[in-house]
Amino acid sequence: MDYWKKSDEEKIKTINRIQREFFGKITHLFDPPLPEGILNRLKKIVAAAGVVKGDVVLDVGSGTGILIPLIQKYEPDSIYACDLSKPMLKSLERQHPYAMTILADIGKLNLPDSSLDVVFVNACYSNLTDKEGFFKNIRRMIKHQGRLVISHPMGKSFIDTLRERSPFPLDDFPEKKDAETILGRYGFKIKTFVDKPKLYMLVALCFK
Repeated sequence: MDYWKKSDEEKIKTINRIQREFFGKITHLFDPPLPEGILNRLKKIVAAAGVVKGDVVLDVGSGTGILIPLIQKYEPDSIYACDLSKPMLKSLERQHPYAMTILADIGKLNLPDSSLDVVFVNACYSNLTDKEGFFKNIRRMIKHQGRLVISHPMGKSFIDTLRERSPFPLDDFPEKKDAETILGRYGFKIKTFVDKPKLYMLVALCFK
């Protein structure tokens, strides 16, 4: 499935349901400790977003909240955590009660227009079934020159490993040229692009 291809509503609902059930059953696998090196790479990802005091931040596909305490260190005004899995968000709420959790598909998330300074999409870009709905809604909610961070602390090749046991389709992370084309359609311009064996990180600015 190409990452720019539109998905019909029924397909989106079906895959979201499969993901919701799958991740709801493996919540315990996301508990600490993290494998060696991942925490440092996650710190680099969060630092690259340039979060400052007073920012409003959204963590898409937040899971149990692996990024939340790293974001909180920069003293944002608010942190929203969005995920499809209720058990994941319940775990996040227990560990990080200061974050505001939202059970929703990111394409349907209804935060106010131009309300977000930073949006993180860590280790879940490949899972997003409706890429068009995702980018359109993020653009609606993010401020002018807001930062969108798409990342994976194990690198884009890690997706190939996940495909072997995933019950739902997983898209590839785009190469830089493809990323520029895709993001450009929705009013984003790449500021930082890192593609290493164990780190994929793309930071883009929104120009409305």
